[in-house]
Amino acid sequence: MPSLQTALPPELANNAIRLYRECLRRAKFIGQKKYNTELLVSMVREQFKKHMHETDPEKVQKLKDDAARGLINHMLYESENLTGRKFSKTANPSSPVEAK
Repeated sequence: MPSLQTALPPELANNAIRLYRECLRRAKFIGQKKYNTELLVSMVREQFKKHMHETDPEKVQKLKDDAARGLINHMLYESENLTGRKFSKTANPSSPVEAK
């Protein structure tokens, strides 16, 4: 499975500390909008601290991919709110399928 980190700038994706900082920034941004900053920041910190001593390269890569996925999802969400355009396509089961 390809890494999700390719969607992020390499200087962010390849560095766990920068990834952590960006996750904290996003948590603070979301928290200010939803009035739960401390909760979100503590959740991010807890997850990074929990896995701080992980040495297995595959597991580290998975954890970094998970963090990248969260950042990407938030960026898409904010982009959709700003532009009014949906970036994710969901199948609508009630819509008729065109016959070819």
